[in-house]
Amino acid sequence: MAQENGEYQADVVIVGAGVAGLLVAWKLAGAGVDVLVLESGPWVNRAEAVETYRGAVAKTPESPYPQVPYAPRPTVLALEEYYVQVGPDLFGSTYERRVGGTTWHWLGTSLRHLPNDFRIRTLYGVGTDWPITYDEVEPWYGAAENAMGVAGDSAEDLGSPRSGSFPLPPLPLTYLDKTIKAAVEPLGMSVLLTPQARNSVIYDGRPPCCGNATCVPICPIAAKYDASVHARKAQDLGARIVDQAVVHFIEVSSEGLVTGVRFKRPDGSEERASGRLFVLAANAIETPKILLMSRTDALPNGVANSSNAVGRYLMDHPIQLSWALSRDAIFPYRSPLENAGIEDFRDGDFRRERSAIRIAVGEDGWSFPGTPPTVLATDLVGEGFRGKELVGELNERAARQFRFAGLVEQMPLAGNRVTPAWDQVDAIGIPRPQIDYRLGEFVERGMAEARRLHDLIFDAVGVTFRMHGESFFGAGHLIGTYRMGDDPASSVVNTEQRSHDHANLFLLGAGVFPTSGTANPTLTLAALALWAAETIRGEIQSL
Repeated sequence: MAQENGEYQADVVIVGAGVAGLLVAWKLAGAGVDVLVLESGPWVNRAEAVETYRGAVAKTPESPYPQVPYAPRPTVLALEEYYVQVGPDLFGSTYERRVGGTTWHWLGTSLRHLPNDFRIRTLYGVGTDWPITYDEVEPWYGAAENAMGVAGDSAEDLGSPRSGSFPLPPLPLTYLDKTIKAAVEPLGMSVLLTPQARNSVIYDGRPPCCGNATCVPICPIAAKYDASVHARKAQDLGARIVDQAVVHFIEVSSEGLVTGVRFKRPDGSEERASGRLFVLAANAIETPKILLMSRTDALPNGVANSSNAVGRYLMDHPIQLSWALSRDAIFPYRSPLENAGIEDFRDGDFRRERSAIRIAVGEDGWSFPGTPPTVLATDLVGEGFRGKELVGELNERAARQFRFAGLVEQMPLAGNRVTPAWDQVDAIGIPRPQIDYRLGEFVERGMAEARRLHDLIFDAVGVTFRMHGESFFGAGHLIGTYRMGDDPASSVVNTEQRSHDHANLFLLGAGVFPTSGTANPTLTLAALALWAAETIRGEIQSL
């Protein structure tokens, strides 16, 4: 790997040090490939981040990770400080720009897509089919589970057939899980353990989960997987990771091949990296923004965008949040923030008319709705409680709190779009992402069904108080915007995740998903990244 006067060179240049980019870097470096990874944000010191989180007044997903002006990102408390929102609905999901990406504050949920998620147009007449099948992805799911360390019940496939066991045994159902399970079984529902990239035993040199219950925003002991694991592994194998390198332009030759990328440093100075193959893995907001910013006279619509599909079909899993106070103590805060779920509504003929739904059982009391124990204590002081009576009332109420997050499938709408806000730039002159977003009627019907199901369960459990969120919450799942397909006229990448337009450019991450399904996207994007790594390895070694 060469570097001279702000010029870098490698066989493979990867943009984005999140889970997709770092898994590819790890696999390629292990095969002896010369790899350079460019990451817009800084490295994270876990101990410092934990202390920052503990001292933060607002315990948000972003609170351990201070904003940096050269690589700003959205926050749940200020969605419009970075996003330029122009749609009828606010896009509510956020992400991190730093080495390890958003896996620093992800929950760890590692569900597979269902086989039917890959062919919903054929089965239900909505959305679009994927150009690949579940059976083709299945072995890569297993590889991703082993790479990240997923704990799960191998006897229960959750509707996604498995060719192998989970690498780690499952974490146990909690008392809260068991209480909900007993209540919903007469309704024909089931509460099942959720596969999660969180150690249940020592694995890969990392300790087992000890129940800190701060998975979002940070696991203080690294029991939960984050992509810094593969940053270190890739470096140990010879990959070079350059942080604070904000890529903003992709160079393309007259023959249609990518020749280099330009990036800015925190002081605004510009550097360049060249290579033979290029991988963009900067998430479904930043990747299309980079592609669209790279417009020239020859490519007036930007790079990889002959279809005009780059930036379109942005999706999330809009959350219907509902919370309640049980009659009897249910004891939250004794496990990861979500440990089990109700999977009965993820597929069915109803998908012709409304979204599929996955109901996550919350273990974090009312923290997600905004009333963690610290806030509850303040409220109780306002009600006149003091001393032992305050402690007793706090414990009594907190022990009865629980919530559900109904993750709702979103359909791909061409108008849900990310574009550069050319007239609104950040501290180093790069356009902020402009987002035009709406749920659509299909999703609205799914949200209504989620509220109905939550009420059924509340009735079965027995509650003295219930509340449904009046507006949807973002799940933190950035999906679509450079989707995969067989037709170059309507998609951005092919089944290899290779650009239809540029043979040496690969686009990775959940941006390639044609549809969202109900599974959290990380395991699927990791599986697809490992699949792509094998393609890239074979190609680079044959050049």
